[in-house]
Amino acid sequence: MRIGLYPGTFDPVTLGHLDIIKRGAALVDRLVIGVAINRDKGPLFDLEERVEMIEAECASLSCETGAEIVVHPFENLLIDCAKDVGAQIIVRGLRAVADFEYEYQMVGMNRSLDDSVETVFLMAEARHQAIASKLVKEIARLDGDISKFVTPLVRERVLARLGKT
Repeated sequence: MRIGLYPGTFDPVTLGHLDIIKRGAALVDRLVIGVAINRDKGPLFDLEERVEMIEAECASLSCETGAEIVVHPFENLLIDCAKDVGAQIIVRGLRAVADFEYEYQMVGMNRSLDDSVETVFLMAEARHQAIASKLVKEIARLDGDISKFVTPLVRERVLARLGKT
């Protein structure tokens, strides 16, 4: 069984994330969405809320792709999380050259720690390349329309969290 791991903080999950999840799931039998517990980032949503939103958004994607999609919170090293879930592949989404520079370093470090786990990069679809969770939150805070960047469920949750409903 080919198991892939797509890690991130997903605060909140965006259409760009969902695009990578759908395309990544087509490459494996099981795709584990690793939701990082990153206290340094000061997330808008707590871990349980982020997991819940991803599970809700991915429920139909398993049927579409034929892959099992599961959500797994983690707080350890990414390579250790990959071992924990039995992943042979780490799936990463790229938006721009700046993403590649960071990801290139991460691949080198991960391969130094365990060279049996491969990293696969998927380019975000052109219409999703500008989407970043950080920018979605900023736009929402400043009363901008985020409906082009997130699903209706996530939009509602972001606006509610920011007291904008």
